[in-house]
Amino acid sequence: MKKVKFLHCADLHLDSPMSGLKYLPEEIFQRLQNSTFKALGNITDLAISMQVDFVLIAGDIFDGEDRSLRAQARFRKEMLRLNQNGIQAYIIHGNHDHLGGTWTKMNWPENVHVLGADVEVKKFSKLDGTSAHIYGFSYPERHVTERWVEKYVKKTGADFHIGLLHGHFEGLSEHGMYAPFRLSELLQKQFDYWALGHIHKREVLTAGPPVIYSGNPQGRNRKENGEKGCYLVSLSERGAEYEFKETNDVIWLDKTLDGSKVSSVGSLFDLCQNAVKENRIDGKGVVLTLEIANLNQFQTGSLPQGVVLELLETLQEHESEEQDFVWTRDIKLSVTTQYNRSQLSVQGDFFNELFTAIDDFEHWEEALSPLYGHHLARKHLSELEEQEKESLLIEAENKLLQLLSQE
Repeated sequence: MKKVKFLHCADLHLDSPMSGLKYLPEEIFQRLQNSTFKALGNITDLAISMQVDFVLIAGDIFDGEDRSLRAQARFRKEMLRLNQNGIQAYIIHGNHDHLGGTWTKMNWPENVHVLGADVEVKKFSKLDGTSAHIYGFSYPERHVTERWVEKYVKKTGADFHIGLLHGHFEGLSEHGMYAPFRLSELLQKQFDYWALGHIHKREVLTAGPPVIYSGNPQGRNRKENGEKGCYLVSLSERGAEYEFKETNDVIWLDKTLDGSKVSSVGSLFDLCQNAVKENRIDGKGVVLTLEIANLNQFQTGSLPQGVVLELLETLQEHESEEQDFVWTRDIKLSVTTQYNRSQLSVQGDFFNELFTAIDDFEHWEEALSPLYGHHLARKHLSELEEQEKESLLIEAENKLLQLLSQE
C-alpha cells in the first residue's frame, strides 16, 4: 500500500526575544529564551523516533527578517540530524522571515528544500516508488496581501498532493491578513492535505481532506497558552490520519479555581498551593496564572492588605531553581456578589422601582443604538438573543447593587 508519513509544524519563531518578560527570574527567562530551540529539537527527536519520510515547516521559521547566525546555526544543526536519518525537510518562509530581508546567509544541507518566491512544486519519492507533490511559496516581502491560493495548480505525476501555505483564513482576526484564503478555495484544489501556518493556535479547519493550522510549537507569552506542538500525519490509499504531538518546553497556563469555600488566608493559600502541585509537569516548565472565582465579598474584605502579593511571593519561592518549575505569575480574585431582592425591597420604594424597571425593560433598540449605529461596529454585530439579553440584565443589576452598597 502506498503511504507517506510526515510531520507538519509552523511558526517556530526561532530566537524570539520574549519581549516584556524581563520581570521573570533570570533562570526562567533564559529557559524561555531557549524554548523555541528546544521545541525544534523536540520536533527533530519526534521525526526520528517516528521514522517519518519528511518534515514540513509552514513559514516563520525565524522571528525576524534579520535572522541571527545563532538561529540559523541551530536550525542547520537540526536539519543535519534529520539528514543523517534520511529525512527530508520542505520549508517555506512567511511574513516574519520573508526573502526580502538582509542577513548573512548560511547553506542548508541537501535534505532541505526551500520553496521560492513563487508557487512551485517539489517532488518527494520513496524507494518503493510512492511519490508526493509538495506545493508552496515563500513570502518575497513582508506584506503579502494578494490571494496567492489562486496560484496553486495541481500537477499530475504523484500519488499524493500536499499544500504548504502561510496565510490568513478569512473569518479569523487574531493575526494580520496575509495571503488570505477561503476554505472552499483550498478544497477546490483537491489536495490530500493542507499544512497551514501563520495562526499560532492549532485548529483543524476541516478533516476531509485535512486542512490544519499546527499552531506554534512553543508558546511565547500568556496569549499563546496551552499545549503547543505539531501534527504527525499519514497519507495512504485509505485516506488521511493525523495526531497532535506536544513539543513545548515551557507551557503557559490560565486556571480558574473555585473559591466559594475560602474562609481564611490559610485556606486561600492551600487552594493556590494545590493548584501549583496539580499543574507541575515532569521535565517541563509552567508559567501559571490563577483566578480565584466565586469568592464572597465579605471573605475578600477580611483579607489583610497585601496578602495576595505575599501569597504570590510565597508560591514563587525556590521555583526558579526547579527543572520542572511552576512559576505563578499572577493571582486574580474574582468576587461574586449575591443580593437578596426580598431583603432589599423592604428597605424602601427605591429598590422596588429599580427591580420593576429591570424586569420590565424592553428598550433594547434605544439603549444599543449608539453601538449598532456606528458605521464600523455594526458590520460585526448580530442581533442579541433572548438569553443574551437576560444575562446582560442580571449583570447590570448586580453591578448597580454593588455600586449602591459602596456608597
